[in-house]
Amino acid sequence: MRSICFYFQVHQPFRLRTYRFFDIGDSHDYFDEFQNRSIVKRVTERSYLPMNNLLLGLIKEYGAAFRVSFSISGIALDQFEMYAPEALASFKKLAATGNVEFLAETYAHSLVALKNPEEFKYQVQKHADRIEKLFGVRPTAFRNTELIYSDQIGSMVYDMGFNVMLTEGAKHILGWKSPNFLYCSGSNPKLKLLLRNYQLSDDIAFRFSNQSWIEWPLTAEKFSKWINDFDKNQSVVNI
Repeated sequence: MRSICFYFQVHQPFRLRTYRFFDIGDSHDYFDEFQNRSIVKRVTERSYLPMNNLLLGLIKEYGAAFRVSFSISGIALDQFEMYAPEALASFKKLAATGNVEFLAETYAHSLVALKNPEEFKYQVQKHADRIEKLFGVRPTAFRNTELIYSDQIGSMVYDMGFNVMLTEGAKHILGWKSPNFLYCSGSNPKLKLLLRNYQLSDDIAFRFSNQSWIEWPLTAEKFSKWINDFDKNQSVVNI
């Protein structure tokens, strides 16, 4: 049976305020408190709470047959605690079902893996510690910022104790190969790689509401047919 792996990315940056030349040396208040608070509360009300309630209902309806994963940046968790504790509570409800996996990532949603291995390890461990403290389970799977991967990064990830890593099913890398298989790291075959099917993912993320798209409207029946039309040997679809 083909598995469909849903992973949801949650990130909110700390937004900077307008910092003028004459503020230098006089003011050390760099962040836009009003923007950070209002945006996080608005997105919580319009997106996080409705979606998490929907997922909770599906878990109750289908039990072990329905599972999802989340990658929530550390600074998003910080802002939930500061501005929208109800959002954090909704993620804890999902965690309590046992049907939701929380992935590790860099704490600040940074690109540090490309530059500083020691800082990369520090940020990942800090994030894993935070996830374990909040949700009671330590992550065993890893998602790098923007799904960036190299065999060198894969080696660092495996050495930190992770056995699965998510990455991009990039066409220019895969060539004729399909992302709908379980792959292994070239530097360490013990590290399993799940490749995002960018075509199907982007159909939902970017083209779903585009009325000029040739496939609009995207219905559940149409989307499931696309998945079922894959060769039967393509055993996993990561979205």
